[in-house]
Amino acid sequence: KVKIISCSPQCTMLSANDTKFQHAVFYLTGIPWLEDFYAWISIPFCLVYLTSILGNTAILFIIKTDPTLHEPMYIFLSMLAITDLGLSISTMPTTLGIFMFNSREISHDACFAQLFFIHLFTVTESAVLLSMAFDRFIAICNPLRYESILIPSRIAKMGLVSLLRGVALISPLPILLKQHHYCQHNILSHSYCLHQEVMKMACSDIRVNIIYGLSETLASVGLDFLLILVSYGMILKTVISSHEGCFKALNTCVSHICIVLLFYVSELGLSLIYRFVKMSFPLVKILMGYVCFLIPPLMNPIVYSIKTKVIRARIIRMLMKLRVSSSPAPENQPL
Repeated sequence: KVKIISCSPQCTMLSANDTKFQHAVFYLTGIPWLEDFYAWISIPFCLVYLTSILGNTAILFIIKTDPTLHEPMYIFLSMLAITDLGLSISTMPTTLGIFMFNSREISHDACFAQLFFIHLFTVTESAVLLSMAFDRFIAICNPLRYESILIPSRIAKMGLVSLLRGVALISPLPILLKQHHYCQHNILSHSYCLHQEVMKMACSDIRVNIIYGLSETLASVGLDFLLILVSYGMILKTVISSHEGCFKALNTCVSHICIVLLFYVSELGLSLIYRFVKMSFPLVKILMGYVCFLIPPLMNPIVYSIKTKVIRARIIRMLMKLRVSSSPAPENQPL
């Protein structure tokens, strides 16, 4: 005998939903309407990632191997290079996976892990930029106490605090996201996962995510940017009152000012677009995301290589050594 168990339509719908929740994945997006050209688009993306990784690695190698560069300014620069490497490595697998292999699916856990590292390195880089602004403030406004204030142990503590602050602020994001069910189309508009976009895929109440995400952004990136503006206001006040060292003092800050503007304009612009602007044309949001997470790691080593004379000289010397070592040895000429 076969025993037949009837099930109500609500039971069937609940079972289907549970299966959908259990096996659901997110679908990443490259650049809409250009799917036929992904193989060609992957070439500039590969060049951007390769340049970012090689440039920041070269900065780290030069600072580590040259004892004359073991100064606070260059130690903070090495911290910036480390965060840039982390940010590039966090977005590279899924971005290149889409353009090179058309691999769009990403599981929930992998997506939450990726967004954790992306936001972690973003918040940490913001703290490092604030530390670099503090370094320039002490060097210009209180130069006699520069070496006594920025001692190696204190610099190490500043770097550790920057990392721990990022971990403390970002850790709740994936935890909050895992509490939701995702029953929409789950198509993300970027080639990587971002908290402000993933939370909108949930079919439950996300008010806690919105409030905490906005609070985290204001407490980290927003506060850091405000403190950097205050520090440069005090630097300008000191420089204006001392005309002799005006050009030299400002010249040491040019590289940092360029990096600060590039980082905060793109980061705060992307956050404001997601939270307060509704766009019917998604390409602007997609391109803004690429500018935010691909361009700063690419430009930071380039800007510091061009504007910092010591770093530029070390890079030229390293390239000359590589060229000499790779050139064939001259053949012995007969007498």
